[in-house]
Amino acid sequence: MATFSDTTKPTPFGFFDEDGEFQREANAIVTFVKRRLGDDILSVELTKKQIWSNLEESLLEYGSVLNQYQAKSQLVQFLGASTGSLSGSNDKYPRENLEYLTRFAEPYSMEAGTGGSYNFISGSIALEKNRQDYDLYSELKDEKGGVLFNSASNSDPKSKLRVMEVFHFSPQAAYRFFDTTSAINYLNNEFSFESFTPETIFYVLPVFEDILRAGQLDISNRVRRSNYSYELAGTKIRIYPKPTQDDPKKLWVKVRFRPNPLSPSYEDGTIYGVSNLSNVPFGRLIYSRLNSIGRQWIRQYALALSREQLGLIRSKFGNIPIPGATLTLNGDNLITQGREDKEKLKTSLKEMLETMTYDKLMETQALRAESINKQLKFVPMPNGKAIFMG
Repeated sequence: MATFSDTTKPTPFGFFDEDGEFQREANAIVTFVKRRLGDDILSVELTKKQIWSNLEESLLEYGSVLNQYQAKSQLVQFLGASTGSLSGSNDKYPRENLEYLTRFAEPYSMEAGTGGSYNFISGSIALEKNRQDYDLYSELKDEKGGVLFNSASNSDPKSKLRVMEVFHFSPQAAYRFFDTTSAINYLNNEFSFESFTPETIFYVLPVFEDILRAGQLDISNRVRRSNYSYELAGTKIRIYPKPTQDDPKKLWVKVRFRPNPLSPSYEDGTIYGVSNLSNVPFGRLIYSRLNSIGRQWIRQYALALSREQLGLIRSKFGNIPIPGATLTLNGDNLITQGREDKEKLKTSLKEMLETMTYDKLMETQALRAESINKQLKFVPMPNGKAIFMG
């Protein structure tokens, strides 16, 4: 009798043919399936290769379902990781990280002007005397004199300019008024302390004093001098006040275009990494590492596949004439029962795995801790007091 190891190409894919444990299981599964299908009473029209193929398919199906739920627990940790160098990662317990959250927050930091994955670009507009209105799309130029809008290489498709900051401010000399070191006119008498060095004096100022001076400075700028500002409307920018110098300075503007999610401003290899369930680097299971739970599920699923396959074979010959009668085969019943068994096995496995995702395990542990805390409240305490040690 030919055994699994003596047969040429015993399974369609050959993924597990070199595994010694799988070879021994394959030899035993033939007897198991045939006896369950009544081979001792009525011949079962299945070959060894058919049963071995069902065993291989059962192991692949078991691994597929497990990897789906493993990805459900771990996908967020693998996003952006290499898709080709993590084979066998389904057998590992990965460390948690916050890469997904920090990457998710990058657009907010970009809008706030404090980070992100895309560079801002800046250009200048040559101001003209007595002219307030300028076109950002035709007059905003880079350091080489090229129109900035036409050189947008990081925007695909080309989008409108997004103005992030206009460097158009009031003269800075007045800000000396807000210098925190010039406190001698404020609280000199109230908060002055002599140090060991006679020529050094320290001033202790409360925080609200700085806040009051900031408000005073803002009001002073608004009331005592012309306010520097600008307006944006479509492609135009209007600046205030109107330039009055014969040779006005340039107006610098920081802008950006619509970010291209597949082309950030730096070389980012993670965009070619894991992006969804289809490219999580989970490999095939190794049969010799499976425990008894998995092996029994695989046996039962292989039996259900074989029952369905036997039904398909017998349904091709629904009635067979015999001397004096007609023999009716039970192909349809076998097909129905085999498919029901497969569905039940997959449903029970998924229901069990659903309770074992990392999120569910945390919920279970939290409930257990809460239950223990409730139970400990009923522990009698001598004299109303107790000391727990351990």
